[in-house]
Formats: sequence, C-alpha cells, structure tokens
Amino acid sequence: MTYTEIDQQVGVPSRTRTVASRGRFSHLGRSFLRQSPATLVGELIVVLLILTGVFGPMVAPYDPIQVEMGQRLQAPGAEHLLGTDELGRDILSRILHGSRATLVSVVVVLAIVMALGIPIGAISGYFEGWIDEVLMRFSDLILAFPALILAMALVVALGPSLTTALIAVALVRWPRYARLVRAQVLSFKHRLFVEAAKCIGASEQSILTRHLLPNCLDPVLVRATVDAGFIVLTTASLSFIGLGAQPPQPEWGAMVAAGRTYMINNWWVGVFPGLAIMLAVTGLTLIGDEIRDRLDPTLRGLG
Repeated sequence: MTYTEIDQQVGVPSRTRTVASRGRFSHLGRSFLRQSPATLVGELIVVLLILTGVFGPMVAPYDPIQVEMGQRLQAPGAEHLLGTDELGRDILSRILHGSRATLVSVVVVLAIVMALGIPIGAISGYFEGWIDEVLMRFSDLILAFPALILAMALVVALGPSLTTALIAVALVRWPRYARLVRAQVLSFKHRLFVEAAKCIGASEQSILTRHLLPNCLDPVLVRATVDAGFIVLTTASLSFIGLGAQPPQPEWGAMVAAGRTYMINNWWVGVFPGLAIMLAVTGLTLIGDEIRDRLDPTLRGLG
C-alpha cells in the first residue's frame, strides 16, 4: 500500500504530507545553518579528510613511492601542483596516500582504546573491591608516565613501524576511557532502574550490558571525538622522529621530517604535509568541541 492510499483512507490530503515533509527538511536546513562558523569549518575539514582517505589514493596523479631523480625538488607548478621532494616524488600524491594512513590511525586507535577501556572500566566500577583496586592501580601506573614518552618506549620495544605506533598510542590512552566509564558506572549502579532490574532477576551481565553501558556512551563519545586530533598529532610525532611509518611509506609526519632539511630553499617539501596535519587536527578538534557542547548537559544553553 502506498503513502497516497494510506492518506486517502485516513482522510489526510496528499498536499498535507508534502507540506509536512518540506517542513521537516526546512527544519534540518535551519538547524544546519544555525551552527557556528567554527563547527561548519570543522565539518568540512573532517568530510574532506574522510573523502581523501577513502578516494585519495585512487585519484593521486603519480605513484607516491616512485623515485624520479630528474624531477627532484621541483617547485609547485602545473606538472606537480605541490612540487616534488628530494627523491622526485610528487608531494600531492604522497599527501593523498598519507591521508588514508591518518584516517586508519584514528579508527584503529579509537577501536582499541574503546575495546580495552570500556569493559575494564565497567567491570571495575560495577564489582568494586579488589577487582577495582587492581585494575585502577594498573591504570594509574600507565597514567603516571607522559603519554608521548611512554608511547616512544613501547615503539622502541616492539620495533618501529606504523602498526606498532598505533598499538603504542592505544595502550597509553585506554586508562582514560576506563576511568571515565568507571565513574559513570559508579554514578548509575545504585539508581532505581538498576535496582528494579535486580529485583526481576536480571543477571549481572545483563545489567552491565543493557542498563549501565548504554548510559555511559555519551561521555565516551565526547572523549573519543576530542582525542581524535591528539591521535593524529601523536602518530605524526612518532613518525617524525622515525618511530612510526618507515620509508618509503607516505605518512605526513615522516614527510615533514624529510622536508625539514630543505626548509630554507625548498620550503614546499615540509610545509604542505605540515599544513595537512594542522588542518586534520583543527577539524577534528572543532568537531570534538561541538559534540562535547551538544552532549554535555552542563554546557547546554551556555553558547
């Protein structure tokens, strides 16, 4: 049965449905336009990052790792829009390929920290006692070290590569999520809806997964969006000092490191990858701030 037939049966004119649909779309349009300029800029940057991460390698004009010594250190021009590096490789192509590594870095690290932090924090907060003490003291031990220094130590121990860099960044970030979820579970576990679930015989696993964790996801989402920019910057920093992506893999931090030698006479080698990092971090930070403002009840109405 079509919408028109339903409307005829209930006596609703088709024009009413059309007007209502237009009203909903106009409401969405007004909601989009009411966003702050900073939020719109952040959304555009993040969409661009996602598009370049997914489709960038497909539209790159050159092979990002092909060496052309006859084309080395060419200034930006018609043939190479962003110039070439010290080995004659097209910088635009390497930035487009590097955007995928950046996008994968954010997704992988956030997936690992949530897979570790959410269950550990939920178990620690719900059961308390010696389980809470052991898990939280271990997380305190990790938090006692500066995140970048500890990540560097872990990469050195595991062997320099982009994969080990992502694992190291995740291992130094999960305690923050664990403590956040633990605090949320502690604040909800004695409320009436949890007590009611216990009274009807719900298992502890059911209480955790169906009643407590869904109420803890908003602050976790806020934390993840704010941390996304930090992940990009930390991963690029590890690659910059040679502990992340290894040559000839195109990665923005490694490209900046290679270009710092040529900054005076061939500025484009390091500047354009650095601008890519700056834009990605800025866009993710702006989106994170907007999501935090929308989901944090203490900040609603203050903008």
